[in-house]
Amino acid sequence: MSAGPTSAGTDARAVGGEPGAGPLDTVGGPPAPRVAAAGGGGPHVVGPVSEIPPGEGRAYAVGGRQVAVFRLRSGALRALDAVCPHRGGPLADGQIDAEVVVCPLHAHVFDLGSGACRSGQDDVTSYAVHVEDDQVVVVLPVEM
Repeated sequence: MSAGPTSAGTDARAVGGEPGAGPLDTVGGPPAPRVAAAGGGGPHVVGPVSEIPPGEGRAYAVGGRQVAVFRLRSGALRALDAVCPHRGGPLADGQIDAEVVVCPLHAHVFDLGSGACRSGQDDVTSYAVHVEDDQVVVVLPVEM
């Protein structure tokens, strides 16, 4: 059994290979979201959207990376690397608005759409994220 997400990012949820991560075996039920093997690129189900309150973020272990998923007050989702490149701050714990997250350690500002740092530090990676059957799906790039 895996632990749920935490805002601190230290107890991030591992994904892939969990019950419900594959197609349903029962007749009549909708197919579950497709999940890439752990460590691979492609879609990864991280958990129910209800685990992320509007206006907050949560950190997840996704394919060997730490990814912060943010649920904007509008309900839209954004996903970035979970660790600030400056001093390793937990971006999932940062304050967000409709456009940016502010690192809780040293107030560096990252664009939620692109991952670009607006305060002079290195950028972070942004990831495609969407909801499928009430589950948050983070899409990692497929590495060739």
